[in-house]
Amino acid sequence: MSERTQIFQDLSDAVVAMDEERVVQLAKRVIAEQIDVYEAIEKGLSFGMERAGRLFEEEEYFVPELLICADAMYSGLNLLKPHLRKTDNGTRRKVVIGVIEGDTHDIGKNLVKIMLETSGFELHDLGRDVPAEEFVKKAREKGADIIAISTLMTTTMEGMAEVIRLLREGNVREQFKVIVGGGPLSQGFADRIGADGYAANAGSAVKLVRRLVNHVRSEARERAYA
Repeated sequence: MSERTQIFQDLSDAVVAMDEERVVQLAKRVIAEQIDVYEAIEKGLSFGMERAGRLFEEEEYFVPELLICADAMYSGLNLLKPHLRKTDNGTRRKVVIGVIEGDTHDIGKNLVKIMLETSGFELHDLGRDVPAEEFVKKAREKGADIIAISTLMTTTMEGMAEVIRLLREGNVREQFKVIVGGGPLSQGFADRIGADGYAANAGSAVKLVRRLVNHVRSEARERAYA
């Protein structure tokens, strides 16, 4: 195992162990040794929270443990975020992001937001427990390219379908790409509700958004030369 890979593993382990002090030490080392910060977040901090989430699902961890893991993760994020390299893509594409109504879990959403911001996108964060109509309203108001919706609860998943229904009802579905993400979701669910994509984690969310934006640009060029 390379030294860099070991640091990522140690970061992940420290998050799972709820060791905030250790996370801070490792984050400082990432900065000092000029290790790729994006990778440290994705393969260290984010992966650590994914592991903690699985322990929660298996009832080895409970809400207090999960919250302490999140505190440890955020302590590392706060140190690493200013050192992420921002890309310059010219005109910034706009993303409206939020957690659907009925759910207040926003750790995953916040991580996706950070990753997208540092990838050059303009983010409009609605927060958590957001009604379906608010996603539509904000997307239209901001002229968004992407609507990103998350949930960690099976009981709130159908609220995502409501966003798409409202877009269709308002005859604006084609104006926005809609992506969904969260623990209980799958590509099959995304297909069923008519979403444009599903992302299992923050890293795949960034790749998905980039792909969708590039697809939109290609369609625009085709229309221009038609």
